[in-house]
Amino acid sequence: MKAPLDSVLLDLDGTLVDSEAGILGSLRAAFAEVGLPVPEQGLGRDLLGPPLYVSLPPLVGEAATEAIVLAYRRIYADTGWLLSTPYDGIGPVLRRLADRGLTLAVATSKQEAAAELIVEKQGWGDLITYVCGDTPRAERPTKAAVIAEALTRVGSRAGVMIGDRHFDVEGARAHGLGCVGAGWGYAAPAELIEAGALTVCAHPADLIPAIPQMIPAGRG
Repeated sequence: MKAPLDSVLLDLDGTLVDSEAGILGSLRAAFAEVGLPVPEQGLGRDLLGPPLYVSLPPLVGEAATEAIVLAYRRIYADTGWLLSTPYDGIGPVLRRLADRGLTLAVATSKQEAAAELIVEKQGWGDLITYVCGDTPRAERPTKAAVIAEALTRVGSRAGVMIGDRHFDVEGARAHGLGCVGAGWGYAAPAELIEAGALTVCAHPADLIPAIPQMIPAGRG
């Protein structure tokens, strides 16, 4: 018999907040600052998910990636993160999960300091116990590495991941966790199901009924 769910790990970009404008806008500004043209295919939503130091080299090469990422981090830290907006209904969902005694933790490939700023700006600091992201030295280069750190902090015995890209599904699987897909995020059609998500929710409000067998009875 499975232990009742005790924690929920949450991706940030594309799951809790729509950060496309801030990320891609900061990235375009970084390209301009270092004097490089934007790739012919443009800068699309497929870049939203993995760390830029992973997704950019196939487009611009290793040397250019280093310069772009340095500029991007500074620009994003100054203004880009402010453009993140919560998805409709996410706040109440977080409240309901927390009210049921679940420990909530963000697990994102974004720099941890930037993620913390976004969580605090949205007023979720009392709901989300841990915010785990990548480090300035890229010591958590994959979603699996981020999730490993999040699970260590949470001390979880039975958790579930909620995320919008196949990286979330694969990272969760590496630690024996199921992943519920955030279908309102940045995934391509069928991406989450093909990656092995337990289910895909069309809207944040669908998360609560999607995992009722996992959520202990309680308030809310």
